[in-house]
Amino acid sequence: MNTVVKHCTTMPEVRAQIDALDARIVALICERSGYVAQAARIKQNASQIVDTPRIEAIVQRVRDMAQQDGAPPAVLEATYRAMIAAFIEFERGEFARLKETA
Repeated sequence: MNTVVKHCTTMPEVRAQIDALDARIVALICERSGYVAQAARIKQNASQIVDTPRIEAIVQRVRDMAQQDGAPPAVLEATYRAMIAAFIEFERGEFARLKETA
């Protein structure tokens, strides 16, 4: 994927572009959370919530994508590790909530 970054000459322009990206990122994270909630519904036991091989595969995939697209791989890795950790906690809560209402 080739990323097009608009040339900005002022900080308000930079901030406007970042704010627009944040709106898109938040929408995508909301979409991702819907799939994580479904995973909590589908998994049979709490030991399935943390899948270390899957986490490492995701991290490697986003690092590779970042490298290919010219972004700093370390930033993508840190971002994804933090996001995955937060989603694991979300999924644990969803799993517990669903199992107590079952």
